[in-house]
Amino acid sequence: MSGAVEAKLAELGMTLPEVVPPIAAYQPAVQSGVYVYTSGQLPMVEGKLPVTGKVGAEVTPEEAKELARTCALNALAAVKSIAGDLDRVKRVVKVVGFVASAPDFTGQPGVINGTSELLGEVLGDKGVHARSAVGVAVLPLDAPVEVEVQVELTEA
Repeated sequence: MSGAVEAKLAELGMTLPEVVPPIAAYQPAVQSGVYVYTSGQLPMVEGKLPVTGKVGAEVTPEEAKELARTCALNALAAVKSIAGDLDRVKRVVKVVGFVASAPDFTGQPGVINGTSELLGEVLGDKGVHARSAVGVAVLPLDAPVEVEVQVELTEA
């Protein structure tokens, strides 16, 4: 099933990927009431990380911002796996972004803008959210970026 949100993705030249399978003991997303919480989404493309390393060292901030867009697409796929249709997204409530950072890198907010901007492009006003952008020493699989998203759904 696809609707207006997936049509907007197509208009922007993007397609919703398959849900990234868990790399440990968790679910990609869970629902509690009208909320869907995604697990941390890595920027996996066809089952692998296109880039690894620390932002500000092996990975440029611009590359990391693009990776954060990929994380957002993976998060939307995880939300759809629960909601059935992305048109049920009433609003994105919260985004938490983690950036594996070189010791002197302080541009985490700019990196996570990749996620925020994509959600805005795809969902319009429904994509406006609260957010945290956190620098960390290392992420799973040496990913440069990881993003989790909380959304509110309309009733089915």
